[in-house]
Amino acid sequence: MPTNVQFKDGIAPIPLLDLNRQYQLIRDDVLSAIERVCSSQQFVLGQEVDALERELAAYVGAAHAIGCASGTDALWLSLAAAGVGPGDRVITTPFSFFASASSIVRAGAQPIFVDVDPGSLNLSPARVRSALGNARNGERSGIRALVPVHLYGQCADMTAFEQIAAEFGLLLIEDAAQAIGARWDQRAAGSIGVAAAFSFYPTKNLSAYGEAGMVTTNDTQIASRIRRLRNHGSPERYLHTEFGWNARMDGIQAAVLRVKLKHVDQWNRSRRKHRETYDRLFQSAGLFGGTLRRLEISTQAFEVSHQYVIRSQRRDQLRAFLTSRGIATEVYYPLPLHLQPVFSYLGYKEGDLPEAERASKEVLALPMFPELREEEIERVVRAIAEFYR
Repeated sequence: MPTNVQFKDGIAPIPLLDLNRQYQLIRDDVLSAIERVCSSQQFVLGQEVDALERELAAYVGAAHAIGCASGTDALWLSLAAAGVGPGDRVITTPFSFFASASSIVRAGAQPIFVDVDPGSLNLSPARVRSALGNARNGERSGIRALVPVHLYGQCADMTAFEQIAAEFGLLLIEDAAQAIGARWDQRAAGSIGVAAAFSFYPTKNLSAYGEAGMVTTNDTQIASRIRRLRNHGSPERYLHTEFGWNARMDGIQAAVLRVKLKHVDQWNRSRRKHRETYDRLFQSAGLFGGTLRRLEISTQAFEVSHQYVIRSQRRDQLRAFLTSRGIATEVYYPLPLHLQPVFSYLGYKEGDLPEAERASKEVLALPMFPELREEEIERVVRAIAEFYR
């Protein structure tokens, strides 16, 4: 929703995300970086990708970072390089973007969906432990990996998941697509599991000007295999030692991301400040409680407010009302993964994972981006207060 469009009574609409405001602040640096790539003519992989990999690894605190074509590729590469394949089963959340589960299938494995914590909507460690405990011996032996998602910019309970992974002999792989800069107990998202996947899709906190992704890992063998797999299974030109895929990162995307990486901490601080402003205004208006709730934030988590999400039992009516007031919103996610038609072969039915199903009917994402203005947040909260009067 462009911000230069006037809504009724001459009031400009409030977008869910406005990338143009950010672009105007870094335009000269971005254009200089793109020109650098054009002059070098290294459009796929090359020096810019190498430099971004070094800088991102240092930022996360991981030994290796490997650039790829998308966050979806990053998830698949993480799983495949860690050894997940046909015959394996992988536990993950039903309340996430489709790629969290489709990447498991792409690796040849089968997803096992376990319900979420009702407070944070992240994968529930207690329910994962229960699912593992209830699995028969044969079923349990086929479970190879555990993929928690750091939803909306808050890390899942990685202390609990590390313990579960160690106890049951599982690979722990982080879906950190929404969580660049987030931490759990002072450890950065992307540095905790055997591998982690980041997305730089344009809506993310650190975003490319197109598709791009990154895998981070402390395992040298996994890193080496990812570099082969992203390039048709090729360790050197025209030599192919296994079947990989074309999942290479473009040089222009790497150059743009290098410019933006210098700003991401400040942008995350702005997002957290906006989250605090939303919280304060909602509390002052007496809106939290009853049919309107916010998500819980763990004291162990340093979250980066990728989204600001509320829950309402009247979500659809509220969303329509906000649209009528020129305020953009989004629903992440309206149908949990276990009920997606493509996963019908797994045999899940409505009622199997009630917390995820309830969340899909209640969650609503409000405008959130670093350049959002306080007066815009105030207007959003006033509109919601008007709806509930």
